[in-house]
Amino acid sequence: MKAIQFRESTRQQIPPEDLSAPLAALWWDAKGDWTQAHGLVDELETKDGMAVHAYLHRKEGSLANADYWYARAGREFHRPELDDEWEALVAELLAK
Repeated sequence: MKAIQFRESTRQQIPPEDLSAPLAALWWDAKGDWTQAHGLVDELETKDGMAVHAYLHRKEGSLANADYWYARAGREFHRPELDDEWEALVAELLAK
């Protein structure tokens, strides 16, 4: 799947079945369901899951919590704009 196809899939009611948990979390985030997105990565102990977890807490406005998860994910930076970070995460995860 390419990023454009992923973005287009958010027009559907449910995510594609073959998405990893971090990608599914980003899918639900794009749908405006932060709680569903967070639930998918809240206890996920992978670098990808922690990176998405950090993004979600940044979006929530909990910057200290986001910084904690960025550090756990091994990331020292994020994109200045949330939309840019979402796009970068999607592209990175789809490339795996």
